[in-house]
Amino acid sequence: MTFRLAILSLRNRWGAAALAILAIACGVALFLGVEKVRAGARASFAGTVSGTDLIVGARGGSVNLLLYSVFRIGSATSNMSWESYEDIAARGDVAWAVPLSLGDSHRGFRVLGTTRDYFDRYRFRGGRGLEFADGEAFADLFDAALGSDVAARLGYAVGDPIVVAHGLGAVSFAEHDDKPFRVSGILAKTGTPVDRTVHVSLEAIEAIHVDWRGGAPAPGARIGADEARAMDLAPKAVTAALVGVESKVATFRVQRWVNEYPGEALLAILPGVALQELWDLIGVAETALTGISAMVVATALLGMAAMILSSLNARRREMAILRSVGARPRAVFGLLLAEAALLSAAGVACGLVLLYAALAAARAWVDSHFGLYLPISAPEPREWWVLAAVAASGTAVGAVPALRAYRMSLADGMTVRV
Repeated sequence: MTFRLAILSLRNRWGAAALAILAIACGVALFLGVEKVRAGARASFAGTVSGTDLIVGARGGSVNLLLYSVFRIGSATSNMSWESYEDIAARGDVAWAVPLSLGDSHRGFRVLGTTRDYFDRYRFRGGRGLEFADGEAFADLFDAALGSDVAARLGYAVGDPIVVAHGLGAVSFAEHDDKPFRVSGILAKTGTPVDRTVHVSLEAIEAIHVDWRGGAPAPGARIGADEARAMDLAPKAVTAALVGVESKVATFRVQRWVNEYPGEALLAILPGVALQELWDLIGVAETALTGISAMVVATALLGMAAMILSSLNARRREMAILRSVGARPRAVFGLLLAEAALLSAAGVACGLVLLYAALAAARAWVDSHFGLYLPISAPEPREWWVLAAVAASGTAVGAVPALRAYRMSLADGMTVRV
C-alpha cells in the first residue's frame, strides 16, 4: 500500500521526479562508464601483443621500451646493433625473433621497418593473427603495407604511391620523396597500434637513409631509388625486437642473458610485467576518475533529497490529510522513504539503459579512433554491488526529509501560513 501511494504521489509530481531520476541515471551511467572504459583500456592494452615472451631494446626504462615498441608512443633513446639482434635470434632457446625499426613517419602515422615474419608472428587479443583486407605484405623493396586506420583516414588503396618523411612530426619538411613507396596491401582492422602504422621492410629503411648523414641529406650524395636497389642494404641497427622462446622456463634465462649481454647495454622485458608497471603509474588517474564519478552520483542523490525536502512545505496539507484519516507518523515516514527508494531504483535502472545505449552507439567510434574495444557485457558482480549501494544510499538519503515529515504535527498541516 505504501509503495502504491508513493507511485501515485510521484506521478502527481512527475516533472520534479523525472529530473531527479535523470540526475541519478547520469551519475550511474558516468560511474559505470568510467569502469567500463578502464576495464576496456586494460584489456585493449593487454591484448595489443600476445604470444611474445620478451621485448628487447637498448637499456633504459621498461615502460618506455614497451610504449615505443608496441604502442608507438615516444621514442627510443638509442638503437640496438644488428649484430646483437642476430646473436639473440641465434640462441638455441629462442624460437623466433622479429626486428623493429622506428623513427620515420607518414603524415603523422609511424613507419615501422620489419621483416615479413612480423605478419606471421604478431598476435593480439588472445592469439589472433594479422590478416590482409586487400593486397599482401611487401614483396618489392619499396612496398608498404598499411594499417586499416592509415588507409581509411588518408584514402589510400592498393597501388597508390606514398612518401615517407624523416622524423615523427605530423608535418615534416624532410621527406624521402626521391624514393617513393607503393601501397602493396592494407591490413584488416585489429583495434591495436598496427592499424595506425605503415609497415615497410628493414632494407627499405636502409635504402631511404643511404644518402643521409646526421639526420639530413648528405650534400652532393644524392642516390636514386634504382641505385639504392643495387647497394648492400643489410641493416646496421634496429630499434627493438619481439622475441619468442622455446619454453616458458627459458624466458627468464634468455632475459637474464640479454640483460647481461657483454656486447652492448640491452634490456629484455616481459610485456605483462611492464604493462603492470604502466598501470601502477596511471593508477592515480584511474582513482581520480572513479572519485569524480562517485561525487557525481552523490550529488545526484543529495539533489533528490533536496527535492523531496523542498516539496514538504507544499505537501503539508497532504501529510495532514493522511494523518487525519488515520495514518500514523511512521506511515508518513514510510511513504517518503518509499518515494526515495523508487526514485533511486528508477535512476539506477535508467542509468543502466543509458550506459548500454551509449556503449552501443559509441564503441565503434571509440575503437576506430582510440583503439579501445568496449565489449557490451552484463555488469560484473562488483558493478552489481555498486548499483545496490547507490539504491541503498538513495533510500538512506531519503530518510532526512522522511524524518522531517515524521516530526510534523497534524496541526502544522492545518495551519494557514502567510
